[in-house]
Amino acid sequence: MLGFFAAGITVDLLDLLNARRSTPSRLLGEPGPTPTELQRLLQSAVRVPDHGRLDPFRLIALDGAARARFGEALARIHARVDPATPDAALDKDRKRYLDAPLILVVVARIDEHHAKVPAQEQLLSAGCVGYNLLLGAQALGYGAQMLTGWAAYDRDVAALLGLAENERVVMFVHIGTPREEAPERARPAVADLLSHWQ
Repeated sequence: MLGFFAAGITVDLLDLLNARRSTPSRLLGEPGPTPTELQRLLQSAVRVPDHGRLDPFRLIALDGAARARFGEALARIHARVDPATPDAALDKDRKRYLDAPLILVVVARIDEHHAKVPAQEQLLSAGCVGYNLLLGAQALGYGAQMLTGWAAYDRDVAALLGLAENERVVMFVHIGTPREEAPERARPAVADLLSHWQ
């Protein structure tokens, strides 16, 4: 068995990876992680490769009534930026964050001029935090999905979230209890992806 032994339990990490799948956010509902589970999840999620120990990431939680307020603010920004935005799109903005009880915004904090750690490595470190959130949520029995959308790349939304100039949204990780089993999808054949350099 490929895994490790901790607290009397042998965990097969490859089984967890092979079972990983995204649960569409529209299929997520209550309950979300308890405060204790969330603390465990976050402690695990930040154990990522981090060359230079820069901690080039942080997290923002959207939960409770804040989800609806955030959606309303997004709709206002969208309508202001593009007055021709259809009402259906604005309604989607309003409702996008209401299904999952918890959304964690993964934020990259990039030092573009760091002497030793390239910006790409810092961004990858933040991306690893997001992926650990997906794996950790599933390990706790929840479903999760990472999403971006226009809001992840919009500077007005960044201001709404209180991001500094050197910060950017990497992803929104939606976490909750699946209302139905997450769909599986076809995965690429490893033989089509792997080559050996000679």
